[in-house]
Amino acid sequence: MANFKRAPLPEVAAWKELKSYFDSEGSKLNMMKMFQDDATRFDKFSQKLPTKDGDFLLDYSKNLVDSKTMDLLFKLAKETKVEEMRAAMFAGEKINFTQDRAELHVALRNRSNTPVMFDGKDVMPDVNGVLKHMWEFTESVQGGTWKGYTGKAITNVVNIGIGGSDLGPLMVTEALKPYRTGPSVHFVSNIDGTHMVETLKTLNPETTLFIIASKSFTTQETITNAEFAKAWLLKAAKEKSAIAKHFVALSTNATKVKEFGIDVKNMFELWDWVGGCFSLWSAIGMSIALYIGMDNFEDLLAGGHFMDNHFVNAPLESNIPVILALIGVWYNNFFEAETQALLPYDQYMHRFAAYFQQGDMESNGKYITRSGQRCAYKTGPIIWGEPGTNGQHAFYQLIHQGTRLIPCDFLMPVKTQNPIQNGLHHEVFDGNRPSNSILFQKLSPFTLGLLIAMYEHKIFVQGIIWDINSFDQLGVQFGKQLAQEIQPELKGKDLVSNHDGSTNGLINFIKANM
Repeated sequence: MANFKRAPLPEVAAWKELKSYFDSEGSKLNMMKMFQDDATRFDKFSQKLPTKDGDFLLDYSKNLVDSKTMDLLFKLAKETKVEEMRAAMFAGEKINFTQDRAELHVALRNRSNTPVMFDGKDVMPDVNGVLKHMWEFTESVQGGTWKGYTGKAITNVVNIGIGGSDLGPLMVTEALKPYRTGPSVHFVSNIDGTHMVETLKTLNPETTLFIIASKSFTTQETITNAEFAKAWLLKAAKEKSAIAKHFVALSTNATKVKEFGIDVKNMFELWDWVGGCFSLWSAIGMSIALYIGMDNFEDLLAGGHFMDNHFVNAPLESNIPVILALIGVWYNNFFEAETQALLPYDQYMHRFAAYFQQGDMESNGKYITRSGQRCAYKTGPIIWGEPGTNGQHAFYQLIHQGTRLIPCDFLMPVKTQNPIQNGLHHEVFDGNRPSNSILFQKLSPFTLGLLIAMYEHKIFVQGIIWDINSFDQLGVQFGKQLAQEIQPELKGKDLVSNHDGSTNGLINFIKANM
């Protein structure tokens, strides 16, 4: 891997210049005055991309930035080696150094099919092989040739996963409801049995297909729910042979998959270089494909690939993910904003903010730099949000007139899927409060793919600037390890005393009241 050593962030020249500029001028910028002084401000601080589904617009003119601010932020991106790290990621280098992994989710949506190399091998034949497998399976389910144990076609699909294996497909299927061509889809992630019980209440075992999404096929929450689903099926079907007709696996552990009763021909491959936060583009997106069809799924991939090409080829000064990332750093580290709101004005996108809570906060919620030092500055913000006008009647008061600075991204289709009245309406508030406006023609699979990839790259750029490894999931893995240690201790009546006082007390209370 190339040498990406750099100075600690507080010692980077552009960082020092930004701090000096913020103290002298930047903190005093007034948005209204900047618009009054410059009639071309919108033209200077917006970017428009023509796409196959219409023009895509980022308007960042309603931010507390001027040309000097942006020049210094672009300089910061260059001095922190954003361009070099970007090239390394797309080249398949192991930029996730703590887990010795490449991060090649971009290969999953590489519609140009140009070679993507990892350890001297082009990964695209394997990626295309899984897509072909998904096509065949999706067509058999949607076409009714895949039958359940009584010979009936599948009408409902239940995706059992957690984290990215749940949040990504759930968000996308909700967002793309108008494009549905297949069976109903349901998502179960919570190990609380209520989630599974309530989901199964209205379903028929004869016509229900379960997707078990677990790379290792050992994830505690997922396998517990999968076992529950298997018992539910066998209570009706009686014969274990029914499992193969009602379960498929998104996994790499063929042994465990076979032990469960799933035919390994119905196991869809994943790779070590696909992180959970970025996995919806892979076979983890099977529930998406079954719901909207593979042609629409591939259009989703095409939108992501379109944004990948923009991210790689556009100069920093006109690069949309880079601009969003830099403005976020400006607020997070200089204005000391604690949060970032994502506010889509499309009801179908009601899980978009929740999805990027995971994508952003799991990726950049870290305090150790790549050199192993503790950060002397803030890293990832708290991500939150709700759709459209619901928020206006809930928390916009705080955004516009509260004491906290809350940068907002407004995501707005020009044309809604279900118009009540014509035109796009939104309130305009004074108050020097910053926002980005992201406009697109209509929420299509292509546009949604573009939006997801845009935020993925924004997160990546911010992680590089903050000098943290956005891609490792060691904190999540540690949590799983602790859960596995504690679970056996909940059995029996013997008191537990090998943890801290609080943990001991909680475990013993549960044991005494089970």
